[in-house]
Amino acid sequence: MAAPEQADNPASLYGVASSVLGVISLVAAVLADYAGIALPLLCGSLAVTFAVLGLTKRLNRAQCAVGLATGGLGVLYPVFLVATSGG
Repeated sequence: MAAPEQADNPASLYGVASSVLGVISLVAAVLADYAGIALPLLCGSLAVTFAVLGLTKRLNRAQCAVGLATGGLGVLYPVFLVATSGG
């Protein structure tokens, strides 16, 4: 059973939000030809932000780590594609 102060705390959802947004950004980054690069950049940056907030509060660290990794990849992949193909 979760501690009462952790169950009612909105900060306990940082891990869930970051992992969901990270997966969305990674899928959207793979489909960037069809969806554009705005969605992966937005969702990825939000995932990284929520993951960092969750890691600093020490809540759901495994989910925050997944959100940080997938959100970071979701942001870096379109940036890498634009950097290599643009010019």
